[in-house]
This record gives sequence, structure tokens and C-alpha cells, in this order.
Amino acid sequence: MIEQDVPELTEPVLVAGFEGWNDAGEAATAAIEHLEQMWSARPIAAIDPEDYYDFQVNRPTVTMVEGVRTITWPTSRLSVCRPPGWERDLVLLRGIEPSIHWQAFTGELLNYCRTLGIQLVVNLGALLAESPHSRPVPISGTTSDPELEERLALEPSRYEGPTGIVGVFQDACAKAGVPAVSFWAAIPHYVASMPCPKATLALLRRVEDLLDLAVPLGDLPARAKAWQQSADELTAEDSDVAEYVKQLEDAKDTADLPEASGEFIAREFERYLRRRHEQGEGGSPKPS
Repeated sequence: MIEQDVPELTEPVLVAGFEGWNDAGEAATAAIEHLEQMWSARPIAAIDPEDYYDFQVNRPTVTMVEGVRTITWPTSRLSVCRPPGWERDLVLLRGIEPSIHWQAFTGELLNYCRTLGIQLVVNLGALLAESPHSRPVPISGTTSDPELEERLALEPSRYEGPTGIVGVFQDACAKAGVPAVSFWAAIPHYVASMPCPKATLALLRRVEDLLDLAVPLGDLPARAKAWQQSADELTAEDSDVAEYVKQLEDAKDTADLPEASGEFIAREFERYLRRRHEQGEGGSPKPS
């Protein structure tokens, strides 16, 4: 149930991330959490977890709040916010990949989309890949919507194999006629045990570009830099891993680099202008 005091939203966009198989390096759910914190998102709904989760896998947690013992059940929660200077509402879904009843689960998500009037769904995910940590995090995108595919210059997905809740939700949106796009960050598999703020940052930049929206980054760039330094130190400790990373770097550097393209340069300049405008409106002096 949606909280009854939620007003009618203006052209809302849903941005979703799920813990589990789709969330290598915790990059996707960290992106949703970052947006929740930066824009003080207000919780409006939570899915009843009883029908979808194995509590021996995703256990409830006990906390003490003002001396009162409280149990928090693992579930998927929706919140809403209005980014400053943006004329639309943003609905954030931070969820957990369900253990069972996936079709019913995605059916509930679609019901929320209909109730809230969602105009676009943006799924965020992260996967393990042969990608060097010392280079920009590759972001791939998929959509079943022809207009989005053309506008974002996305290649049709040719993937065949196991999928997670992001793929299932994307398919459900397509069948229901809800425009949806999924962005995937490629996490270096040899440092998979560490949360990856560098990938979180890369995902948020794709959200910025898609929605023409400046996202406050807080300390995320500093944490991304610290992550890369830690990865440098870990790989340097093992000569075999260091050699493997060097091979990945060489392969990446000899490929066509999107960072050198006119499209990339234009996108970065547009992002710079958005941030400059945001700082000016936020009370800081505009650069001369």
C-alpha cells in the first residue's frame, strides 16, 4: 500500500537497484542509497516480505531504538523525492532480489508503477567482468523501447544465459508497456570482495546524462579514489595478478576508447555546466 498522504507526482521516474546477484561491489544499491541521502527521500511503501524472501538467507535484524528492541525485516522499499531545480519527481526503489515468486514480485512492482504514474523505469545493476580497476568503469545499457534505444544509442542485447531480478523486471516493464532502461557497471572480478564506489559513481553519471539532472556527489569521488588506491595495493602484492591486470589494461587501451570521442567530451561539458548552474542556485557564487 502507498502511504495515503503521498500527493500526485509529476512525471515521475523510478530508479531501482537490488541487492544480490545483480549488485556486484554493492554498486547499484549504493547508488540508490546515495540518492536517498542526497535528496532526503521520504519512504512511501514497502513490499510485504513474507511471500518473497527466505529469511534463513536474508535474515531480519534486531536494533535498539531508544531502549526499545525492534526487528527490521528484509524487503524492498520505495521512497520519493523532488531534486532541487527539477520539474519531475523521483521514486527510488532499494530492494532485495526475491528468493521465490519472482513473477508475483514484479507484478507488485508494476502495480506500484501504475499507481504512482511512473513514466520511465531506470534499473541499475553491476556484474563481475574482466575489466581493469585502473581504467574508467565500463557501463553498458539495454532497453526494449525503440525510442530509448535510438536516443541513447544503445546496441540491442544479444545476451543469453541466467538472469537476475533486474532482467526479469526489465522484461516485465516491456510487456506492460512501461519504458525501461537498465545500466550495468562492469566490476573487476579480482577485487570483487570490496564495495566499489567507483562503479557507483559511474552509474550515477549515466543517471545524470539520461535525466539531464545534476546529482550531488558528496564524498563519493574521494571514496572512489581511495578504492582505486586500495585496488592498486592489492594487485601489486601478487605478481601474477599484477601481470594479469597489465594485460587487461593493454587490451583496454588498444580498443576504441569512448573517453576520446566527441560524444564523451560533449557529455562531460554538459555535466560541468549543470553542476555550475546548481552551485549558483544553491547560494554559492557563480564562477566568473
